[in-house]
Amino acid sequence: MSMTLHKDALWDKTLEIISGKVGESAFELWFRPIKLIQIKEKIAYLEIPNRFFREWIEDNYPTIIQETIEGLAELQLGLKFRIAGKEDEALKKIDTRLENRRTKLASRGIYLNPKHTFDSFVVGPSNQFAHAAAKRVAENPGSAYNPLFIYGGVGLGKTHLMNAVGNMIVDRSASISVYYVSSEQFVNEVVTAMRHERMGEFKDKYRNVDVLLVDDIQFIAGKTATQEEFFHTFNDLYGKQKQIIISSDRPPIDISDITDRMRSRFSMGLIADIQAPEVETKVAILYKKAAADRLKIPEDVVYFIATRVKSNIRELEGCLIKLGAHASLVGAPVDLSLAKAVLKDLIADDDKPISVDGVQKAICEFFGLKLHDLKARRRTREISNARQIAMYITKHLTQMSLSEIGAAFGGKDHATVIYACRQVAEKRTGDETLNKTIENIMKRLKQ
Repeated sequence: MSMTLHKDALWDKTLEIISGKVGESAFELWFRPIKLIQIKEKIAYLEIPNRFFREWIEDNYPTIIQETIEGLAELQLGLKFRIAGKEDEALKKIDTRLENRRTKLASRGIYLNPKHTFDSFVVGPSNQFAHAAAKRVAENPGSAYNPLFIYGGVGLGKTHLMNAVGNMIVDRSASISVYYVSSEQFVNEVVTAMRHERMGEFKDKYRNVDVLLVDDIQFIAGKTATQEEFFHTFNDLYGKQKQIIISSDRPPIDISDITDRMRSRFSMGLIADIQAPEVETKVAILYKKAAADRLKIPEDVVYFIATRVKSNIRELEGCLIKLGAHASLVGAPVDLSLAKAVLKDLIADDDKPISVDGVQKAICEFFGLKLHDLKARRRTREISNARQIAMYITKHLTQMSLSEIGAAFGGKDHATVIYACRQVAEKRTGDETLNKTIENIMKRLKQ
């Protein structure tokens, strides 16, 4: 560990950096209570109040703690969570089994989420076709539906299905090599390989797998070198009848800034979409999730969450995790009054109108700015970025015209608003931190 930082100082600095990335509300709720117990044999041991903390962090910010503390400590570290107080023995055994599976897979260079299996995936009309296609591919990799292209909105289960395919294939055959990668990681590996003149190693790695799973492929849009490498990797694997599975937030025809030959490759096999779940599916998801977490949840609470969370499954499960975390901390049973109190920041209020004033206030609170900063002509990078995000969100969440938005931000013309919105939209395609920032602010405004 870097000798310049004591353990406590290291953790204080880690928390300070994380706070700047995730926003105040998420930080205070989920990160502030965590304690760094010790660093021993290149493993950082973290104490958390209950298991829901680990689950929320792994689902929403899986790498943020490790990457931040590694950067400050100047060495590679593993993370292990320890739960304060007594833990349910049955859940402890499940967690141990999952962690052992994760470690075993990682030893083979396979980085799948062991929780994401077909057994834990709830099937409904909104995802039935994609689920059936994924199951078929898992049973016959390389021969059925190649490539399989799954698309749908954020948090609807694309990543779960892809991991389920990988996990099933690994369980059915120990000799098959499976590689799961986000397109952001793929881009980074291309850049690193080019910079260090290791393209040969890169090609060997990706062209000698039996199953390649690439998540969120839309992030390679506009990245010419990455598209070129992926195109040749795709052709090589396809020619050898190796299975390729791709996910995206939109169908191939709607992915801008990719080559026609790339779009053509994406469309060669089967394209399956996932829609937002119906209330009945959301209810089933909540019950299954609650059962897995040994959380007793009454029917009125289930229907309250299912009918009020409109957007995606990730937010649906996020509500349950937050409710479970709070109930565990205070030792209170889950009921409707507790749910309404704890989830008031997550549950949408359909009748609440969103105004430009509300957007500006939320932006100022999030970035620590004053209202006149957004309306002034000052052009520091921090203020300019915040102003562009505010204009982007106003355009998406209100009925205001471009000219009206410009006027609300100190008399800017509509061309400035168009430019700001375009800049933010382009940055979102390759910046997951910015994506989460905008999602968090939008979520807060809808509450």
